[in-house]
Amino acid sequence: MQDRLLIALLFVLGTIWTWGTTYAATNVTSPVTTAVKWHPGHYYTLMGQGKNNPQYMAQVYRELKKTPALRGLQIRYDWAELEPEEDVYNFTSIEQHLAQLTEQKKRLIILLQMKSFNPSLPFVPDYLKEKKYEDGIFPFSAFGKRNIKGYNLKLWSPLVHDRLVALVRALGERFNSHPYFEGIGLTETAFGEPLVEISRNQQDNYYNNLLSINQQLRKSFPNTMTYQFTNYPRPMLRSFVGKLKEMGTGLGGPDIFMDDPGLNAKGAKPNSAKGVYHHYPELSGWVPLTPSVMQTNYENTRHDKKGRTPAIAELYSFARDRLRANYIFWTRAPGYFPKVLEMLNELGRAGEAGGLDGTCPRAYSACIN
Repeated sequence: MQDRLLIALLFVLGTIWTWGTTYAATNVTSPVTTAVKWHPGHYYTLMGQGKNNPQYMAQVYRELKKTPALRGLQIRYDWAELEPEEDVYNFTSIEQHLAQLTEQKKRLIILLQMKSFNPSLPFVPDYLKEKKYEDGIFPFSAFGKRNIKGYNLKLWSPLVHDRLVALVRALGERFNSHPYFEGIGLTETAFGEPLVEISRNQQDNYYNNLLSINQQLRKSFPNTMTYQFTNYPRPMLRSFVGKLKEMGTGLGGPDIFMDDPGLNAKGAKPNSAKGVYHHYPELSGWVPLTPSVMQTNYENTRHDKKGRTPAIAELYSFARDRLRANYIFWTRAPGYFPKVLEMLNELGRAGEAGGLDGTCPRAYSACIN
């Protein structure tokens, strides 16, 4: 109760933020000026629609209880789940999981899906597919292929941007002050291979507006850790990551592919850019660093599957030592999660952060433990 009152007070006393009508990447305000909930360490990431399966979740909560090094859950949500109709929000699922986690003194981190990887599942609310929103989404494929792999947001549209801002504000009003609501972030920056023509101006506006959404997350969640999964395109990374640092937004990633050429690119050739893994050490100590281990990362060290199968301990060491991780999100993948739990239980004496860097980031004025 005292934690909740403290966070509420900090929220009221926080700096008043202003936001203009333009969404240029240069419109970045000052870093975080209020204390932020800070419980770094290891978190479980749920697969698929497991969050809606009571039997599955009962098992997950048993595993959380038996694994002290797991500090909570990261759960993915599509826009359509949270706003089934325009301005009608449904946060029931978040509230239910948050209540169950609070009972165990575990914490919840949300990942808002900015793109889908299953063309058959709803991704955005139906109203967003109207003409005034330019149909809201566009199809993409894997590079060199023409089949639809999923859909991405037409975030270059000011109207789409503004609807997403409205969702972020509603989430912040409801959850920022909850002491066990640890964080909220956005999925990867990779655009995918569009199956429709997209202009350079539209692509630039997409990333400008993505930074604007991150700024809105910081504004709506002044006492909560926020993060952006960032991987591609490489030419924009230095500028984009620099803006995240300025606003106090965490740098994370959807994958740990230890030997992947693109993610590890040194940018040594003329007109080439560094891979995102080189930016993590540069931001260490400044903002939260939040890489994740996906199912495919357990299987191979490269995205093109030309690497090798890594050990769980190698993934942990890479995230801790190379990426300087404050948080690691471990996907509960069949065939692999028992090994993850075994390793995490061996970290019992590694402190609350499970061997990761628990230092409060310099972008925050203070951290609430």
